[in-house]
Amino acid sequence: QVQLVESGGGSVQAGGSLRLSCAVSGSGYSANCMGWFRQAPGKEREGVAAIYTGGGFTEYADSVKGRFTISLDIAKNTVDLQMNSLKPEDTAMYYCAAARGTCASDDYDYWGQGTQVTVSS
Repeated sequence: QVQLVESGGGSVQAGGSLRLSCAVSGSGYSANCMGWFRQAPGKEREGVAAIYTGGGFTEYADSVKGRFTISLDIAKNTVDLQMNSLKPEDTAMYYCAAARGTCASDDYDYWGQGTQVTVSS
């Protein structure tokens, strides 16, 4: 069984920064891709960023390119999301997820419980 636990969410003013972290624990599972998703009230869940664990290749939603950076911390067994220049439209519950397969949105096997990010104008 794999557990994903997000942390680092909070409230920040527009233009500010937050760093989310997802701690991965468990055994018997090897993730090929780790991703961050978000869901705002009344909206569909959307992929924000993803990283292939083998080669470090990353993917970003157009809405966050140049502002967000996803990274792996092998020593801590975490996947982090650095969010800069935050905008009110970034307000959402943020989830991390793990996939044995690709970073396609329907390939994820495990999900965390989420951490709330609120950006005020």
